[in-house]
Formats: sequence, C-alpha cells, structure tokens
Amino acid sequence: MEKLKSIGIITCWYGRYPWYLPYFIQSCVYNPAVDFILITDNQEVIPDKPDNVKIVHRTLDDIRQSAAEKLGFPVNIDYPYKLCDFKPAYGFLFPEVVKGYDFWGHGDIDVVYGNIRNFMTEELLSAYDVISSRHDYITGTFCLFRNTPDMNRLFMQSRDYREVFSHAEHYCFDECNFLFSALQEGASVFDYPDHIQSMTWVVKQAEKEGKLKAFFDFIIVEGVPGNITWEKGKIIYKNKYEAMFYHLITFKTECKRKKIFHPMPDTLHFTPTTILAKK
Repeated sequence: MEKLKSIGIITCWYGRYPWYLPYFIQSCVYNPAVDFILITDNQEVIPDKPDNVKIVHRTLDDIRQSAAEKLGFPVNIDYPYKLCDFKPAYGFLFPEVVKGYDFWGHGDIDVVYGNIRNFMTEELLSAYDVISSRHDYITGTFCLFRNTPDMNRLFMQSRDYREVFSHAEHYCFDECNFLFSALQEGASVFDYPDHIQSMTWVVKQAEKEGKLKAFFDFIIVEGVPGNITWEKGKIIYKNKYEAMFYHLITFKTECKRKKIFHPMPDTLHFTPTTILAKK
C-alpha cells in the first residue's frame, strides 16, 4: 500500500490555553494521520494529548529574532495576533518544523476537526500545490502548501510582504486583506488593485501564470448555525452534510455554558450557544 502524503499543520499560540482546547485535542485524536504542531510559550501540560499533537516551545522574541534573520529585515511581532500575517511564511520561517512533511499548513485551535483525510485525499494532494477550505479566499484557519522551496517562498510574490511584516498593523495578509464581504458576493481579488496584495491575490495570480495549481472549495462550517454534530471524528451539519471542520470563531464567545466533559464523549452536538453530549 502506498504511503500517505504527510501533513503537518502549524499553529502559534501565546498565553494561557483557551477553554475550548480539549475539543480541539479530541478532534486531533481522531486524525492520527495528520500532525498538529503547536508553537507556544505555554508550559502547561495538555491532558490527554495524543502523539500527533506536537509541542514546540518558542518565545515571541525567539520568533521575531529568527524571522528578522531569515527575511533580512526587522519584523514587527509585538503582539501574538500579529503572527496571523506571518502564517503563509511558516514554511520559510520554521524549516526545522516542516522538514519531512509533504505538505505543511497553517491552522488555529478554535477548531473542531472532522475527518481531514476524507477531504485531503491522496488524489487532491497529488493534483494541487495550495489547498484552501473556502471557495472564495485563502483561509487562515486551514490552508495547506506543498512543502517545496517555491511554495515556502510564495508569500514573497506579494509586493507588500515587507510592509506587512514590518508594521504592527494587522493586515489580514494570510487571507484577503479584509475583502471578505466583497469576495463572498462574487467579486475578484483583482478588482481591488490598491489593496495589500494578500495571499489570496498571490495564489490567484500565480495560478493565472501557471506557476501552481490551487484548490478552493467550501468544506467548513462557521458561525453559530446550530445543528452541528461531531461523532467519532466526523463533522455532520444538519444531519446531511459532512464538513472537514467546525470553526469556533463565533461560537467560542457565544457559548453560554463553557463545559468540558470528562471523559470526552464519542458524540457532541453544537447548538448556537451550547455543547451537548449525545449518547
């Protein structure tokens, strides 16, 4: 049997772990064929951490100094959230972390994963160099890049990456420079030439020039629609549609009862404001 293409998903996290971390961890348990790499200054022991969740301890200063050396100019990472702008550069900035993987990705921990390999199939990984989890723009919460020198330096194709990395402002460089609504309504990223050339612009431009093949499809659930079930490693929406993950970007603050189950059940149900254990 042919060996699966390896995937390592990098998340940088600084400060205390959030209340929803156990749900992220539980979903990683059910994805043993994917590695999840947390780069953090947090020394807490994560309960029930599986072997495929790997911890790399780095301070924010360590990352800032190393990034400046590798990029050849001073960078601004004065607060952890600024690292979002650097996500597309993780393959370049952390070569020792991505070494050996066929694909590296950037991710978040406000995520409950379904079955990643049901979506990131060998056929897909063989055909594409960049894989996003939305149809309209590159997604910061999950995006894969083929682990090659060209893909690891792809962010440098933006005319603006030095400005983005040098200033404290958050530019949403990893996604679309805040063009969410316009792109969701069908506009093209090329309709906004005065905006920062984000990774959506970079990938779309490189694809136009035949330099890479990119996959865009809507395979996530976001917001607080309710009727979301996680069952033994699968995310099912409305009892009909399988998704690759549920992004808790809104739910993590809307949730009224931030309960952690011990032990974690095999089935969870997400309403707009609550997590329920289902037998």
